[in-house]
Amino acid sequence: MQDPSPRAADLLAQRLYEAGCRHAFGMPGGEVLTLVDALEKAGITFHLTKHENSAGFMAEAVHHRNGAPAILVATLGPGAMNGINVVANALQDRVPMIVLTGCVDADEALTYTHQVMDHGQVYHSITKGSFTLTAKGADIIADKAVSLANQPRPGPVHIDVPISVADTPVTGVKRRRLAKVAPVSPGGECLEKARRWMAEAERPIAIIGLDVLYDDSRSVVQAFVEHFGVPFVTTYKAKGVVPEDHPLCLGGAGLSPLADKHLVPLVEQSDLVLCLGYDPIEMRPGWREIWDPAEKRVIDISAVVNDHYMHQAGLNLVADTGETLEAIAKGNPARKTWPAGEPEQVKAALAQAFPTDEDWGPAAVIAEARAALPTDTLATADSGAHRILLSQMWNCHEERGLIQSSALCTMGCAVPMAMGLKLAAPDRPVISFSGDAGFLMVAGELSTAAEMAQNPGYNPIFLVFVDASLALIELKQRQRQMGNRGVDFDRHDFAAMGRAFGGNGHTVRNRAELRAALNEAVQADKFTVIAAEIDRGAYDGRI
Repeated sequence: MQDPSPRAADLLAQRLYEAGCRHAFGMPGGEVLTLVDALEKAGITFHLTKHENSAGFMAEAVHHRNGAPAILVATLGPGAMNGINVVANALQDRVPMIVLTGCVDADEALTYTHQVMDHGQVYHSITKGSFTLTAKGADIIADKAVSLANQPRPGPVHIDVPISVADTPVTGVKRRRLAKVAPVSPGGECLEKARRWMAEAERPIAIIGLDVLYDDSRSVVQAFVEHFGVPFVTTYKAKGVVPEDHPLCLGGAGLSPLADKHLVPLVEQSDLVLCLGYDPIEMRPGWREIWDPAEKRVIDISAVVNDHYMHQAGLNLVADTGETLEAIAKGNPARKTWPAGEPEQVKAALAQAFPTDEDWGPAAVIAEARAALPTDTLATADSGAHRILLSQMWNCHEERGLIQSSALCTMGCAVPMAMGLKLAAPDRPVISFSGDAGFLMVAGELSTAAEMAQNPGYNPIFLVFVDASLALIELKQRQRQMGNRGVDFDRHDFAAMGRAFGGNGHTVRNRAELRAALNEAVQADKFTVIAAEIDRGAYDGRI
């Protein structure tokens, strides 16, 4: 039976439950206790973490499995500020997130300064919107926040909740919901031009991006590239939207300079570039303006107007990806493409550039993990040199099979993301890949992993590349002929850290030891830390 006089916090929580949210993460203070209580009463489990930044990444990972907005809860002042990094990441990585912060009442803030600051002003530049909850407007504010977070392109929305407002009973609420928007497809002259360009293309190539993950067009995209024989690359966030073992797939692009040496020339050879939901926020400068739309036909199908200027197109269609591709394909016959077989040559060159058979090193670790773990394993990647290798070597058979901080590229994300994935998908194997520096940033969350072991099947695997260096930064330092400064640190016993926090721990130095540790970890009843010790400089020439 519905509460006839719910608190404002209850209306907010009920709207989040209605949006599919079942988990919230954070560290409470006295100012958010009513919020936590309301979330739990609505059916949304609150999970205590050791830092708000980790909480946000756990929440994001859950979103990637259930599609509902992520929920981050933080108390006022330092709690709200601790979440800045992950909220900025959600904005750049297009993650719908509801950020709930507590605050003192407006009248109290006039004369009380302890921990008081303008949360909305701070969050303004890193969210799609910021609201202050009111009692009578609680339901509307909640719906606005959910709707805004999910609208293309998705992102975080902040709600500041005053203490007394959260507790205020609300009567006579008329609940309102923003109507769903029907998918839009182009017509008229633009559509006819797109159909003609597609019919005339002999060397088409597609770049598939983030929008496809959110407009539910993956099946249409696959059918389209198959029908017209269009080879494709994906951004590394869109890896697996079409299974990467597909013969037309050339893998992820934009992260590895070594891979881009092969992929960019292929794009330059094409006579039609199809940008399918391609959001270039993930791409590095090497992909900036790699074609001239005055000389090359480019069709850009995106969720929003192109205001990034990373590339331009002769035909810009702000529309639903699937609806648009179906309109272009209708009655348009297939034809043989790339008669000289250049995409197959590039695919072979990429396989040679990223071999899987070396005895030991970071590539061997990735190759052995991919071979030893079940096909349906979910993976997370921290920022660093190892992530560049993973983007090429970790084949994904489904979208979001590998998740990462791809636009903001923030360190310390892989461990909490793996924890969130395992919570949302307890029947799937989950592994995180971290550099040793990134792992040290969030090592305290191993205690959270131990506490979450009460959930059935909770046994995430945390793999750490141990080379006692900020490998990617050290490599850049050497490339600029600079001295070694501020990039090296001691080797630590990461396996012992795992055991100290109540999990399993293994140190491995060859493929056989790694495979044995992985096999044991998959069967374990608690988390496992695997420290893979590699040489310094092991990434040289590999990324």
